[in-house]
Amino acid sequence: MSTGLLAFLSLLPILAVAIFLVVMRMPASKAMPISYLVAIGLALFVWKVPGVNVAAASINGLVTAGTLLYIIFGAILLLNTLQYSGGLKTIRNGFTDITEDRRVQVIIVAWLFGSFIEGSAGFGTPAAVAVPLMVGLGFPAMAAVVAGMVIQSTPVSFGAVGTPMVVGVGTGLSADPTITNDFYQLVTVIAGKVAILHMVAGALIPLFVVALMTRFFGKNKSFTEGLKIWKFALFSAFAMTIPYVLVANFLGPEFPSMIGGLVGLAIVIFAAKRGFLMPPKEETWDFEEKSKWDPEWTGKIEIQDIAHKSGSMSMVRAWTPYILVAVFLVISRLEALPVVDWLKSWTLAAEDMFGSGITASFQPLFSPGTIFILVSLITFFIHGMNGSAYKSAFTDSLKTAVAASTALIFTVPMVQVFLNSGGGAAGYERMPIELANGVVALAGEFWPIFATFIGGLGAFIAGSNTVSNMMFSLFQYDVGNQIGVDPTWIVALQAVGGAAGNMICVHNVVAASAVVGLLGKEGDVIRKTLFPFVYYALLLGGLGYSIVWYADKGLFNLGSFIVAAIWIVAIYIIATNKKRAAQLTVTSPKGKSM
Repeated sequence: MSTGLLAFLSLLPILAVAIFLVVMRMPASKAMPISYLVAIGLALFVWKVPGVNVAAASINGLVTAGTLLYIIFGAILLLNTLQYSGGLKTIRNGFTDITEDRRVQVIIVAWLFGSFIEGSAGFGTPAAVAVPLMVGLGFPAMAAVVAGMVIQSTPVSFGAVGTPMVVGVGTGLSADPTITNDFYQLVTVIAGKVAILHMVAGALIPLFVVALMTRFFGKNKSFTEGLKIWKFALFSAFAMTIPYVLVANFLGPEFPSMIGGLVGLAIVIFAAKRGFLMPPKEETWDFEEKSKWDPEWTGKIEIQDIAHKSGSMSMVRAWTPYILVAVFLVISRLEALPVVDWLKSWTLAAEDMFGSGITASFQPLFSPGTIFILVSLITFFIHGMNGSAYKSAFTDSLKTAVAASTALIFTVPMVQVFLNSGGGAAGYERMPIELANGVVALAGEFWPIFATFIGGLGAFIAGSNTVSNMMFSLFQYDVGNQIGVDPTWIVALQAVGGAAGNMICVHNVVAASAVVGLLGKEGDVIRKTLFPFVYYALLLGGLGYSIVWYADKGLFNLGSFIVAAIWIVAIYIIATNKKRAAQLTVTSPKGKSM
C-alpha cells in the first residue's frame, strides 16, 4: 500500500472527530464512539492488529479514562467545598479588590496562575484548578473553558516539572543510542530552544484569551474591547516568559513554567494594584448579567454566593486550599525528594494484558485527584464546615463527574487503539507514524513548517505533549538529518507544536468542560481554540524554517515571510484598534455591534 494511502487511512479517525464533533456539532458522547469504531476497524482489518491487542488497548484507555475522572471529581469537590464553606465568595471579593475588569482577571487566573499550576502538575491540572475558579468568580462556564484551553500552550512543554521534555523528548530520542550517551544534556539544549520559540508565540497568548472572551461572550461581541488592553496583555506575557526563558537556559527543563508563572503572578498583581497599564475604571469590562447569557455558555454547576457561617473569612484562610494544592503538587513532583518514590510505590497495574505487551496502571497516591480530595478534607476543618454542607459538596461533585464519564470512556480508548496500532500482520508502522511519513513525503525541505503541526496532531490525538514527544521526537530528529538541518531545532519544533496541540485536544476539552458541568459543547470549544492553535503552529513553523535554513537561504526565505506576515497583521490590528473602539462607542447605544 502506498505511503499516501496509508497516511490518508491513518487520518480517518481524526477526520471522524473533525466532522462529527467540530463540523456537525455532535456532543463528544456521540461523536467519539464513531471515531472509536473507525479506529478499531482500521486496526483490525487494515493494520491487521490482533484482536487481543485492540482489546488490551481499549482496556488501557478505560483505565486512563478512570484516572481522568478521578482527577475531575477531585477538582470539582475542591471547588464545591470552597463554595459551600464561603471561601469562594472571599476569593471573588479579593479579585474585585484588585480590579473588577474581567479582562485583567482572566489574564491573572488563566495565564499566570494556570502557568504556575501547569509547571507544578501538568496533565490538564490547570483546567481542573483555574477553570472552576473562573466560574466561581462569575465567568460563563464556556468562557472559562476556552480561556483554560488557550493557555494550554506556552507553559505546557515544561509542565509537571519538565516531564514533556525530560520524559517525552528524552525517552523518544533514547530509542536510538547512537545519538548521544548523555540524553539529559541533549534535552537541556533542546529545552533552551523550546523556551525561546514559546516566548515568541506566547507573547500574544494573553491577548488571544482576552479578545476571544470579549468577542464570543461580551455584550457587543467585539474583539475590539479585548484588544484595548493590549499593553497590559503584552506586559503580562513577558512577565511570565522572560523568567521562563532564563530558567530554561540556565537551570534546565524542570522549572521554567513553575517559576515563570510564579514570578509573573507576583509582578502582574503588584502592577495591577498600582494601576500600571490598567484600563481606566470608567472602561471596566464585564459580562452582561447572567439572565442575558446564552444558555449554551452555562454548565450544570451553579455557583452560589454563599458566605462563611461567621459572616466573613480572611483572604489568607480562603486561599489556603489553593496554596496547599500548589505546595503538595510541587512536593509530589520533585524527583529529588524521597516522598516521590513513596507516592509512586503503590501502583495498581494489569501488566501485559492478554499477552499484548500493553500494561494498564494507576498510581492513586501520585494522582492530582488525591491531592484535590486531601485538600478538600483539610478545607473542611480549616474553614469550619459542618457535615451537611460537605455532604452537599460531595454529592454535587459525584453527579458532575459521572455525567462526564460517557464521553471519556470512548475518547481515551480510541486514542489508545490509535497509538497501539503497530505490530500488526500487515507490517505497517503505527497510525501516527504512517500519517507523519505521508506528510514528510509531500513536504521535503519545507518540513520545519509542518513539524509543529505534527507535534500538535500528536497531542490532539493523545491528549498529552509528553506522549506526542515520545511518539515523534526520534522521527523528527531523523527527518532533520535527512533534509540536512540541525535536528535539535526540528525536535524543538515538535515540542512546541505538541504543547500547542493541547488547545484543541478532545479529551482535555472534555475534562475541562466536565469540571464545570459543561457537557456536549466540546465542538464549540474547539472551534474557538482552533485559530489560536493555527497561529501558534504556523508562526513557530515559519520561524523554525527561517532558523534552520538561514545559513543556506539567507534572511529572506519563506519562513521569514510567514513570520513577518503574521506579526504585521497582529501589529496592524492592534494599531488600528483605537479607531474601531471609537466606532464601537458611537454605535453601541443604537444596539449595533462590531
